[in-house]
Amino acid sequence: MKTRSVSTWPPHIHDWRSSSKVMWITVLTLVPVILWSIVLYGRKALLVWLSSLVSACVAQTLADLPSKKSTLADGSAVMTALIVACAMPPTVALYVPAVASAFAILVVKAAFGGLGANWMNPALGGLAFSYLNWPVAMRDFVLPRFITGVDGVSASTPMAFAKGLSQLASGGVMETIASAGYPISVVDKNITGFLNEAVFENLGARLPEGYIDLAIGLKPGALGECGLVLILLGSLFLLAKRIIKMEIPLAMIGSFALLSRLFGTGLPGEYLFAGDALYALSGGGFMVAAFYSACDPVTSPVSKKLAVLYGLGIGSLCYVFRRFGSYTEGAAFAIMLANMAVPFMERRLSLPRMGSR
Repeated sequence: MKTRSVSTWPPHIHDWRSSSKVMWITVLTLVPVILWSIVLYGRKALLVWLSSLVSACVAQTLADLPSKKSTLADGSAVMTALIVACAMPPTVALYVPAVASAFAILVVKAAFGGLGANWMNPALGGLAFSYLNWPVAMRDFVLPRFITGVDGVSASTPMAFAKGLSQLASGGVMETIASAGYPISVVDKNITGFLNEAVFENLGARLPEGYIDLAIGLKPGALGECGLVLILLGSLFLLAKRIIKMEIPLAMIGSFALLSRLFGTGLPGEYLFAGDALYALSGGGFMVAAFYSACDPVTSPVSKKLAVLYGLGIGSLCYVFRRFGSYTEGAAFAIMLANMAVPFMERRLSLPRMGSR
């Protein structure tokens, strides 16, 4: 019986099982996040999504010219554009997502051979380019108009606000930032009050105000952060369809949450073994990175054991970057470093991925 051997090594072609279908399904799971961000931030948010999307499609068209074969239909350019836009502030100058998407497609993706041949996630390469070139613009956030009634009211994210506090109160992170004047929406107060009366008081516990705002995006942040609940629902669908490996996000979340619990989130007055893991997980764009960026089938390991190791490494790096770095969000850089380690991992820590049987 004749056998077939494939000699390609990672991070090249990992999985060609209906890649177009996988991409478009993943794109569809982000549509509710897009719509919700437009509800919260209005026309400016829509323009950021469109700027990133149009730029990625134009760049992909240009990249396809030498081969005279369009690859727009495979959905990878659209997916790249959406991941880039997810990390953008709602009122960022439109050239920032446009340049980030173009860089992602033309430099990180096309220059290395196109879909399946890129050594790191293209969208993260575009975001890293933006963070390094426009650091102020990438951290210029505003409150949702749902809270203020008007557009463009600048404010710090909960994480940035908390880092500026001089002392953490005994009630925890959320109670501390609320008592320091951080805005809590009426929606959060009403839902939290109901949950405390109906559920938590019967259990001898109490849910502080602020977590509901984090979950539904009634806070300053990037576009992808506004729909944490929607991100989780979309992720459950992707997991159920086996489009993403559950080992990667679970290992990533587990390591990040454990380190946050053991060593704290870097806020003044935190004790060892008493960090707020829930705040750490929901306070930024970590979940978008865990379920959408880290699980890229081209740049992540194939085997389940290496996927766990890969996820643990990313979660640990995310904690280090957030805890000690100048950016409260370092997931893009953490995943890029892990992407670079994948070839070594699959060459040295496992048998060849494919071969004769």
